[in-house]
Amino acid sequence: MKIISTLATSLMILTFSSAGVTQPQFTTTAEIRAALDEGTTTSELLVSRYTQQIQQLNEKLHAVTQLNPAALEDARRLDRLRLEGQVLGPLHGIPVLLKDNIDTADGLANTAGSILLRDNFPRADAHLVAQLKKNGAIILGKANLSEWANFRSTNSSSGWSGTGGQAHNPYDLTRSPCGSSAGSAVAVAAGLAPLAVGTETDGSITCPSAINGIVGIKPTLGLVSRSGIIPISAYQDTAGPMATTVTGATLLLDAMVGKDAADGDSFAAPTRYADHLRADGLQGLRIGVVRNLMGYSAQTDAVFEQALSILREQGATVVDNANIETLEQMNAVEFDLLAWEFKDALNDYLATATTQHKTLEALIAANRESKELAMPYFGQEIFEMAQRSQGRKEKDFDSKMAELRNLARARGIDATMAKHEVDILIAPTVSPAWKIDHINGDHYAGSATTPAAVAGYPHITVPMGFVRHLPVGISFFASANQEDRLIAAAYNYEQASKQRRAPRFLNGDPAPYIFGSN
Repeated sequence: MKIISTLATSLMILTFSSAGVTQPQFTTTAEIRAALDEGTTTSELLVSRYTQQIQQLNEKLHAVTQLNPAALEDARRLDRLRLEGQVLGPLHGIPVLLKDNIDTADGLANTAGSILLRDNFPRADAHLVAQLKKNGAIILGKANLSEWANFRSTNSSSGWSGTGGQAHNPYDLTRSPCGSSAGSAVAVAAGLAPLAVGTETDGSITCPSAINGIVGIKPTLGLVSRSGIIPISAYQDTAGPMATTVTGATLLLDAMVGKDAADGDSFAAPTRYADHLRADGLQGLRIGVVRNLMGYSAQTDAVFEQALSILREQGATVVDNANIETLEQMNAVEFDLLAWEFKDALNDYLATATTQHKTLEALIAANRESKELAMPYFGQEIFEMAQRSQGRKEKDFDSKMAELRNLARARGIDATMAKHEVDILIAPTVSPAWKIDHINGDHYAGSATTPAAVAGYPHITVPMGFVRHLPVGISFFASANQEDRLIAAAYNYEQASKQRRAPRFLNGDPAPYIFGSN
């Protein structure tokens, strides 16, 4: 796979990695910040190191689609500012990848993974990108994604896009990375970048984070601006941070937030989230186990039972069977409403974009004309369904959307937490990664993502353990604007459990498997 880049491929490596490395170096955001502060590395060397690791491993992983031609110069500028005593923010001089549905005015196309948007060069940064740059982050490049954020076909393969090919899970290259922020998760898990930004409508941050063994945070709707993101639905879309640790994800979240006048739901962060990285964050909490978000993977459920023991050991009270009683009603109506909203939301974005394709109808026609390139494995059934609809003018759209939110909020998460008098709800995030299948599509069994996604409430997934060689995650979620509580609990659990492990880039299941050998 060819990466679009003007950066040289023969670049220096960080002073604390070995010359000629063939395996990635795994360094946390906290370690990088310390090395920059101590002067044992520079931002220029960081960009060089991660660029080299992308060049070494991306042919196997298909995680990165574009490299920022300005990244090295940005790094040098930020190094100069540091020497002058100016540190712009918590990510000063640290590289960040962006999912390829986020606008950035760095000469990078914003494609949503589609070959039809290769001419879409944004004139301005998305609000979250402007915030990242304001806080000193370096935009390293663009990450692959499930094309159109997994909202083109009912038979799609997560992690596949026309511009990036099929992204692969670094724990097992034959298995899915989940979607749609697949490339962002794979890149972080595989050491191609320390941090990445994903987006989620329902599960697109949390599922790939869990399946690739990293931390993902889906914030409360409005905490991170949606301006400059290719949309599915204004009612559920949000960007969020992805990192190997809760600390890294929290620092990235702090650097992304900020009120945006162009986003009607946007609000200022009520706190600095890094202040809530507490080793005793579970002490005294009542935690509700949502059993009706389980049952699709017996092996994952077994790992989850072990996690409950850790929560208790850390001072939490575990309240069992705190089930969300409106779950089936949510599942019954969510998809149709998303499809209706998608038609108008996408048309609104395309109308001011630089691409030649200005409507969903035009995209459908262009996909048909370029079928062999644009649709080699699966079609565009969701596109066509959305186009046949009346969009937001569908009968009772507003009332049905209000009822859906009520099912997830007042009658869902809020009611469950009140009934069981709990501070947080938990469940396994998703099953272990399934085999990539371009004939049948994803073998998706179930997840914990829908209630928080539909409600627009915060959701954090943290590495929970392994099913054989495959990572699985634990989900922490709660009511609106409770990121501080979730971050404290997730950090405490992470520090007590220490379940994050680097991938081994296996090409299939290890055999013979010896219990405990992984």
